[in-house]
Amino acid sequence: MTIKDIAQRAGYAVGTVSRVLNGHPDVSDEARAKILAVVAETGFQPNDNARHLKQRESSSIAVIVKGARNLLFAGILEEVQSRVRAAGRAAAVYYLDEDDDEVEQAVRVCRELKPLGILFLGGNQNNFADRFERVTCPCVLVTTRADTMGFQNLSSVSTDDAEGAAQAIRRLIEAGHRRIGVIGGHFCAGCGRGGANTSQTRFFGCRRGFLEAGVPFDEELQFQAARFSMPGGYEAANALLERCPDLTALFAMSDVMAIGALRAIRDRGLRVPEDISLIGYDGIEQAGYCVPRLATVRQRSGRLARRSVEILLRQAAGGGGAVHEIVPFQLLPGESIRDLNE
Repeated sequence: MTIKDIAQRAGYAVGTVSRVLNGHPDVSDEARAKILAVVAETGFQPNDNARHLKQRESSSIAVIVKGARNLLFAGILEEVQSRVRAAGRAAAVYYLDEDDDEVEQAVRVCRELKPLGILFLGGNQNNFADRFERVTCPCVLVTTRADTMGFQNLSSVSTDDAEGAAQAIRRLIEAGHRRIGVIGGHFCAGCGRGGANTSQTRFFGCRRGFLEAGVPFDEELQFQAARFSMPGGYEAANALLERCPDLTALFAMSDVMAIGALRAIRDRGLRVPEDISLIGYDGIEQAGYCVPRLATVRQRSGRLARRSVEILLRQAAGGGGAVHEIVPFQLLPGESIRDLNE
């Protein structure tokens, strides 16, 4: 007789039976009563050796943050830590550079910490495709989709980045802009259309927005790669405006880039939105305090954090296979777009 047999007889998941046998409080009275009745009826005895082995494993949740300067991740991380603590667990946080390999870090974390599960804040799909089979604990990829990867222990909670970027471009075009520059992260232009990372996915969305509106977009001239940081946005905006002085608007693939671009525009003696319109992406708190207030595609960071923790804890307790959710975004009008139609 095994715990799986008990679960089948009682009609509950293995994780629910495990929580009852280990005295966890987060089980309904009805479920607890049915499971204990089956245990008494069958004379089931838990495997003490397996239980002691489990107790030697860490009960921590590892959080791997890709991009130490990403202010969206800072907000999500704060909410994640709060919810993990409320569940009686500890969060071990690991910060990586945006170009580092998050899956290699996860392999090291699994070996050293033996975590209950791992939350990835950001990630490159190529890294997961190449090496994720070495990670065996439950994982959730936050803000990047994992539904096409096929790993049973890898869930995802994300925003539709391609559609969000397309809507940002549409918003500028609807306001009469036809010469629009795009600031984004580094990516491989030859990778698949699905997008290996956030920058590539948002770039495909931008290109679709231009194409659907029938507005020309010269990628060589109108796109500038940059790091996801204020200095990166500052340098990219200067490069774009130097190369294309006739631009009337900029789309930055993150708010931190947009804030850097805002400073660059001002330093060039230009004004937002009177001379250059500007829209960002993420909806971080700081965007609402810029002058002018930044137009942006707002990701719902609180919901991203809440659902990620809920899914990971459920799976760590034996709650089924991978789950993939898309969290709706919101286009915030701000004050940084001039309507040229007026």
